[in-house]
Amino acid sequence: MKNGWPTVSLSDVCEFMDRRGVTPKKLGSDFLSAGYRVISAKNVKGRQIDLTVGEQRFVDESTYRKWMNSPLLADDVLLTSEAPLGEPAYIAEELQWCLGQRLFGIRTNKSKLQGRFLFYALQSDVVRRDLLSRATGATAQGIRQAELRLVAMPAPTLPEQRRIVGILDEAIEGIATAKANAAKNLQNARALFESHLNAVFTQRGDGWTSATVGELVEQQLLAKPLDGNHGEIHPKKSDFVNSGVPFIMAAHLSNGAVDQENCYFITKKQANSLRKGFAKDGDVLLSHKGTIGRVAVLETSHDFVVLTPQVTFYRILDDTVLHNRYLYFFFQSPKFQDEINGIAGGGSTRAYIGITKQQELTIDYPRLDDQQQIASTFEDLARETERLESIYQRKLAALDEMKKSLLHQAFSGEL
Repeated sequence: MKNGWPTVSLSDVCEFMDRRGVTPKKLGSDFLSAGYRVISAKNVKGRQIDLTVGEQRFVDESTYRKWMNSPLLADDVLLTSEAPLGEPAYIAEELQWCLGQRLFGIRTNKSKLQGRFLFYALQSDVVRRDLLSRATGATAQGIRQAELRLVAMPAPTLPEQRRIVGILDEAIEGIATAKANAAKNLQNARALFESHLNAVFTQRGDGWTSATVGELVEQQLLAKPLDGNHGEIHPKKSDFVNSGVPFIMAAHLSNGAVDQENCYFITKKQANSLRKGFAKDGDVLLSHKGTIGRVAVLETSHDFVVLTPQVTFYRILDDTVLHNRYLYFFFQSPKFQDEINGIAGGGSTRAYIGITKQQELTIDYPRLDDQQQIASTFEDLARETERLESIYQRKLAALDEMKKSLLHQAFSGEL
C-alpha cells in the first residue's frame, strides 16, 4: 500500500444500519403486496440493485419506521453478508427500503470516507482478502457484523479519494460499455448460426421429404431409437469405476461432441448385462429428459457407449438416403427444437419426451447430395461461429482482468 496512506477499520469510518434478525412477525406485522419494499442479498446482482430478482415483499409505514432508523441515503453502500458473500451495491439516491436477510447497510463518515470510494474498495483484492479471511461457515460462507467492522482498508485524503473515484468511474464505465458490446457480438454470432439453421429448414425446396421417426423406422432408414436402461438394472453411482465403458448423460453432450473423458464409466461386464442403450460410432445422440434438445454425434473408439435414460440414440441404417451430420444439424433447427420442447413440456413437472412420443417427431430431408452440402456448409459456419465466440469470450475475460487490475492499482496507491 502507498506510503503515507493510513489504514483504518470499517468501524472507524462507517456506521452500520442493518438490524439483524428483524422480520415483520417480530414487529407484529406481515408482508404485504404493496408499500415499503423489503430487499435482501438476492437483490444485489452485478454490483447493482435488481428488483426483479426474488420475492416482491412489502411492509406498511408503521413497520418500516420500526425496521429502519433512517432511509437509505445517496452515497450509502449495501453489502451482502453471504450467498454471495461480500457483493457491494451503491445507493445513488434516497430510497425508503427495508434491509432484509443477508444484507448490511453501511453509511460512511463523510469527513473521512466517500461512500463511492468504499464501494470500489470492497471490490478490490486489497480489501476483499481481509473480508473473506473473516468469513465462517462450512457449506455457505458468511460474515458477522462484528467481523466486518474489523475489515481494514486504505483511507487517503478526501481529495485523493475523489481523484481515484473519478478515474475509476470513467474507466469502469468504459469497461462496462466494452463488455456490453462484446456480449452483444457474442450473442449476434450465435444468432447468425441459428438464423441460418432456421432459413434452411423452413424454406424447403423441391425434392424434400417429410416423415415421422416412426415412418423412417418402418422404412428401415433408421434403427428404432432407444435410450438407456430404466429401473433396477440402471447403473448406480456405486457401480462407477475409474475406466471402462463410458456412461453418457445429457451433461456429456457439449458443442456437438460427446465427452468420453470426463464422464462416468461402468465395467464391460456390467455393460454386457444391460438390455439397451448401446450407442455406436456415428450415432446422433439427443437428450430428451430434464435437459431437452442437446445434440451430438458420437465419435468413439469403443465398441459402444452406454446411455442413461436422459439420452436417445438415432442410428442411420441406410446412408444412401440419410446423412448423420445432416440429421445432427436438423435436430438443432428451431423447427425441430420447438417441436420437441413443445411435446416435452406438456403436462409434466419435469420436461420429458419418451421413446414412443419421439417416434411422432417429424424429420425433413432433401436428396442425399443436398444433405451433404447442407452439412458441409453448416460445418464451416459452425467453425466460424466458434472462432468468433472464442474471440469474444477472451475479450470478456480480458476486460474482467483489466477491471481487477485497475482496482488493485487504485487501492495499492499505484493508480
